[in-house]
Amino acid sequence: MSDNDGKKTLGIRGNRPGQVKQSFSHGRTNKVVVETKRKPRVVVPKPGAASAAKAAGAKGGPAKGDPSKRPAGISDAEMERRLKALQAAKAREAEEAAKRAAEEKAREEERARRRAEAEAKEREEREREAALKAKAEEEERKKREAEEAKAREKAAKAQPAVDPAAAQAAEARGTGKPSSAPRKTDRNERDQKQNRGKGGRDDNRRSGKLTVNQALRGGEGGRHRSVAAMKRKQDRLRQKAMGGNEPREKVVRDVQVPEAIVVSELANRMAERVADVIKSLMNMGMMITQNQSIDQDTAELIVEEFGHKIVRVSDADVEDVIDSVEDKEEDLEPRAPVITIMGHVDHGKTSLLDAIRDAKVTAGEAGGITQHIGAYQVSTDDGTLLSFLDTPGHAAFTSMRARGAQVTDIVVLVVAADDAVMPQTVEAINHAKAAEVPMIVAINKCDLPAANPDKVRTDLLQHEVIVEKLSGDVQDVEVSAHTGDGLDELLEAIALQAEVLELKANPERAASGAVIEAQLDVGRGPVATVLVQNGTLRQGDIFVVGEQWGKVRALVDDKGNRVSEAGPSVPVEVLGLNGTPEAGDVLNVVEAEAQAREIADYRIQAAKDKRAAAGAATTLEQMMAKAKADQNVAELPILVKADVQGSAEAIVQAMEKIGNDEVRVRVLHYGVGAITETDIGLAEASGAPVIGFNVRANASARNAANQKGVEIRYYSVIYDLVDDVKAAASGLLSAEVRENFIGYAEIREVFKVSGVGKVAGCLVTEGVARRSAGVRLLRDNVVIHEGTLKTLKRFKDEVKEVQSGQECGMAFENYDDIRPQDVIEIFEREEVARTLD
Repeated sequence: MSDNDGKKTLGIRGNRPGQVKQSFSHGRTNKVVVETKRKPRVVVPKPGAASAAKAAGAKGGPAKGDPSKRPAGISDAEMERRLKALQAAKAREAEEAAKRAAEEKAREEERARRRAEAEAKEREEREREAALKAKAEEEERKKREAEEAKAREKAAKAQPAVDPAAAQAAEARGTGKPSSAPRKTDRNERDQKQNRGKGGRDDNRRSGKLTVNQALRGGEGGRHRSVAAMKRKQDRLRQKAMGGNEPREKVVRDVQVPEAIVVSELANRMAERVADVIKSLMNMGMMITQNQSIDQDTAELIVEEFGHKIVRVSDADVEDVIDSVEDKEEDLEPRAPVITIMGHVDHGKTSLLDAIRDAKVTAGEAGGITQHIGAYQVSTDDGTLLSFLDTPGHAAFTSMRARGAQVTDIVVLVVAADDAVMPQTVEAINHAKAAEVPMIVAINKCDLPAANPDKVRTDLLQHEVIVEKLSGDVQDVEVSAHTGDGLDELLEAIALQAEVLELKANPERAASGAVIEAQLDVGRGPVATVLVQNGTLRQGDIFVVGEQWGKVRALVDDKGNRVSEAGPSVPVEVLGLNGTPEAGDVLNVVEAEAQAREIADYRIQAAKDKRAAAGAATTLEQMMAKAKADQNVAELPILVKADVQGSAEAIVQAMEKIGNDEVRVRVLHYGVGAITETDIGLAEASGAPVIGFNVRANASARNAANQKGVEIRYYSVIYDLVDDVKAAASGLLSAEVRENFIGYAEIREVFKVSGVGKVAGCLVTEGVARRSAGVRLLRDNVVIHEGTLKTLKRFKDEVKEVQSGQECGMAFENYDDIRPQDVIEIFEREEVARTLD
């Protein structure tokens, strides 16, 4: 058995060696041996061999081919598998070839179809252009013939005498006899006809196109016309052929110009070139680019110069969508009057309203005083509807009383018969006069023994309020909320006054009203108490109120019942706002949500610009002067969170009144709703306490306050809040130092003592001399020194004090210039705590 066991040894017989000669610079050469590999060839058996093999297999078992001609190491099964793979590969190649042929045929058909369409389109274009050109030439020829005819007529009129030779020549032309020499004009016409016969087109159409010869020659060294230029030229020729060269009429446009507009945008709105607009501005002396803005007046000059009409618009035009049309007389219907109860604190306003409504509102009020503005609707025995607004009487709620006077029809001034006219009574009178609304005086608490209604009427005369009992025009009614006396007379007076006013409104228009109060409810979100003044507010209406907007999700009346709509003079709570509005804002219903959002965004931006303008108006000198003035002013920072917007506003106004030239209260932030963790973080950064008025802190805020050491104070009565803040601000005041003179001593003799210095022998002439007291040295009634005593001795003993008429020895601390007959003034300093008034 051989080493290779009948198998051929491996080698590189499939490679073809060769040599390549490389040449380098300076005559250097190099020979490299290169081997070229041959691809292995697949041996395909001949068809005869395959048939013989099949026949052999049929005779005596499967024929596996001649083993001597088969490659070494390949079995019959492997040989059969390879043959099957070869046949499958050939079948796949045949299928792919057929597929490629089909695809190539389809592509060729598509190319032929597109080529035919392009040729047909080009042919149609050529025919159309030829027709247009022929039409133009025909019109030109007719025009030329008409001009020649006119010229001949003029020549015939100018030359009446006919030359015989010219007549004979004309006759010869008329009979068709050819002349001896062809004329130049005839040759030109013949050349033009030949050119038209060649194709009817000039070479201008292809002058801008690049050909192969031009590309090889370099394009005659010039710049070729672009495709856009060729298209413009063709458009001009087409318009000329169709008679489109007449100047177009100027289009006058209505150009909307805002308060400031960019130059390019102005040109776009006028449909003018930007370069022309900039040129016009430069003629006016304004060197402006297209990206700069110009004001409305300059834009108006430009628009008028270009012959257009200007339409001035403003950012405030977004509010024009709010319906502000006048109602027709036939659309107006009677409405209920709005009555505001006003007066001094604890004069019985809410008790009087409770007696009318048969309710008990005062029982649930903190401290027995009203601190919120309330809105109620009452139905009398005869079915008349009355809308009441109850305002607080405390001095801090001035803004609430002002809002109540602005939205009301009638003011009922409540004055206690045992207390007469008080400061808030005078303020309510001023609010009613400013709002120009009629007033009815209700003298309450007439059932008390100390009641004196006549004194009330007399005190009102000082403020120009003359009641009917004193021959005036203001109705006055004596009532008692406790016993109910005089309530019918009061309602009758209100009904009479309302009848005189003839109050009417249109319930069919879009609703508008005023926000009486606003709060942030934990479960319901922002809630606004709205008094509808005109129109009808329905569930689902989209509205804008101040800087907020929303969609009415629910309407709740004063009794807590849900209603679907609210007409004029009806107070309701509105749910569905996106934020808490300010008390006193006006509510208007709009058509679309986009309009409401746009108006709210505009109002927010306007308020922001107003605040920025107020800050920017301060000059640097003013800022430095204010900083210098505030250098010695102590501030008490606080954060205020209240239950409703009106209470927060009243607290902030009360805080601003606390303070003097040395100390003041600064409200860092105020809002409505519960105290949150954000409020605690702000208070910690500023070192300020958090004041909650009828609100509480949530769990996370309480934990944060305990960890950070922030003080939270809760109040339900505004009296206590103001007093505590005033006391805290008083603690920032520096203590007042007072001097109390306790005695005088006269120096009789001066002694020098070793180790001590000069000691004055004194006689206490008045009061008492104390060791701990301060002293002043007077010489000829002039203060020479002020300091303290180093020693006070009586004989040889150190004593604390020496009484009047006794002698003693005194030595000053760090001072020895003492003489006989000098006077020592003895005094004590006392620090007295100051308080804010």
